[in-house]
Amino acid sequence: MSVKFEISFAKSVRLSGGLAILLKDTDSELPAGAESADPAHVFAKAAPISGFKAKALNSLDIIAPEAAPVDRIVVIGTGKATNLSVHDWLKLGGSAAAKIRNVEKVAIFLDAPAIKVGAREAADFALGMLLRAYSFDTYKTKKGDDDEKAGARKPVKVTIVTQEAAAAKKLFAASEAIAGGVILARDLVNEPPNVLGPVEFAAKAKELEKLGVEVEILTEREMRRLGMGALLGVAQGSARPPRLVIMHWKGGKSKDKPVAFIGKGVVFDTGGISIKPAAGMEDMKGDMGGAAAVTGLMHALAARGAKVNAIGVIGLVENMPDGNAQRPGDIVTSMSGQTIEIINTDAEGRLVLCDALWYTNDRFKPQFMINLATLTGAILVALGNLQAGLFSNDDKLANELTAAGLVTDERLWRMPLGKDYDKMIDSKFADMKNTGGRHAGSITAAQFLKRFVGETPWAHLDIAGTAMGSVQDEINQSWGSGFGVRLLDELVRANYES
Repeated sequence: MSVKFEISFAKSVRLSGGLAILLKDTDSELPAGAESADPAHVFAKAAPISGFKAKALNSLDIIAPEAAPVDRIVVIGTGKATNLSVHDWLKLGGSAAAKIRNVEKVAIFLDAPAIKVGAREAADFALGMLLRAYSFDTYKTKKGDDDEKAGARKPVKVTIVTQEAAAAKKLFAASEAIAGGVILARDLVNEPPNVLGPVEFAAKAKELEKLGVEVEILTEREMRRLGMGALLGVAQGSARPPRLVIMHWKGGKSKDKPVAFIGKGVVFDTGGISIKPAAGMEDMKGDMGGAAAVTGLMHALAARGAKVNAIGVIGLVENMPDGNAQRPGDIVTSMSGQTIEIINTDAEGRLVLCDALWYTNDRFKPQFMINLATLTGAILVALGNLQAGLFSNDDKLANELTAAGLVTDERLWRMPLGKDYDKMIDSKFADMKNTGGRHAGSITAAQFLKRFVGETPWAHLDIAGTAMGSVQDEINQSWGSGFGVRLLDELVRANYES
């Protein structure tokens, strides 16, 4: 169960029991806050005995002596603290959160002579705590003793001690908004597919209206009128009706063009008639990771009051193999008027996205479009779980995304596009086919999408390896990672807010 933190910032704190967490870099003799939390110099005795070195994220857990002002002291190493990045501070916060157990109050001391701590660093540390605290056990009826205690007790009161307390408090409001967006995206990806269908997902997005987001939901009938034959073709084998959700955050100037984010929302993907192997198919509940990230991003932008006009569009379908399902060999007509020969019904995400991209571009005329999709297994072969694939028709946008990924550590690797790859999806019977075969699979999928964006600056993020089942670390212990929310929020904050 998620531990809940009630985080505040203060220049000083009066210690009386509970846990004290101190940071120690390799260049200082004592950790931050030692004079307050450890007047008996327990750390100085315990460190050499335990062999503790202040390497990054190493920790030493000490039971304080009876006369100490706290019950427990945890010292976390920062490594050489002169050049800590944003992500380093997030990881330190996550590491601290992992040490908080069976306690009602915690004091965390950040300031130390060799550690540069400003308001931004303090807020990032707190964000790392919130991200690490998340877990998804909604459907567990039997829990361990620790989980039961965590569920019964009140939120843990955490005081982060820093001389930049007032400024950190202001910045932390935005951090909480971002954490809320990441957690929403994780929840959506983790939900079981029998609970979260297209209609239910659309209802979750509709809840963003509480934050001031305008939400419009198109039904199957409305999409048919618009000519979205590609998206509807994927949905036709499912008893669950499709939805297209349009989320509009108006935080910028009325004359400013919006920025646009489009997400693939296949709530469950059997592969359709081209059915997937049974082993591991349960993971296909996460094939809506792109739509989850876009929804989480819209939450974050609205909750922090981002000064930007932003559009979020998510195509929500289920890909099932019933008697009405799309067949290999079918030809569908997309909203753009371009025709598509279906070679493989498991190459369905690009069919959903092509209509959503065309609709977004045609209706909103955005500054740029970025789509996110758990699109291809090929990107997993190329990049594994550590980076997402980036494809773009615009160098400026690609560079901005890459830079944002380096800040948030949601890293991107740019992949090629080109006319020679484009030839691989030419069809004998239609304008194009929906797959170019096994070779260069992630690239030909991107080439397919590129045919539906015109001259608008566009980027496609293939997040098949990073949105679900990604590597667990100090700030994420969840199967659904929420990848993309922090990345895109940073992109907007750094480049597009007025």
